[in-house]
Amino acid sequence: MNRLTLSHAALAAALIAVVSGCTSTATSAAKPSMSVEQIMEDGFKGKESLSARIAKGQGNEADFKKMASLTKELALNKPSKGDLASWTEKTQALQAAADSLVAGKPGALDGFKTAVNCKACHSVHKAD
Repeated sequence: MNRLTLSHAALAAALIAVVSGCTSTATSAAKPSMSVEQIMEDGFKGKESLSARIAKGQGNEADFKKMASLTKELALNKPSKGDLASWTEKTQALQAAADSLVAGKPGALDGFKTAVNCKACHSVHKAD
């Protein structure tokens, strides 16, 4: 009987250790390594930006991968203002569109053009 109780205690301790390790790993992985400002500068600002080239159909595989990386980082950030749920919805849509470009899915370019709606995001999330 004592062995059974000891085994359960050992199992519980092991599970707690595993869950704690997963939680701390997930938390540290969820921190952005780039600010929104950096992401905008690297991928979205200007008529010759990465997003503009892609939207014009001039992007290549390396561009798509960089955009996917930037949109993943963007989604890890918090909005300067506005509702977090709105931010999450918009950044996840943008990230999914960029991932579709990388995967070469049919209609990916049109999906990206729809998701890259600067005004829709800036009007509710960009600080004044």
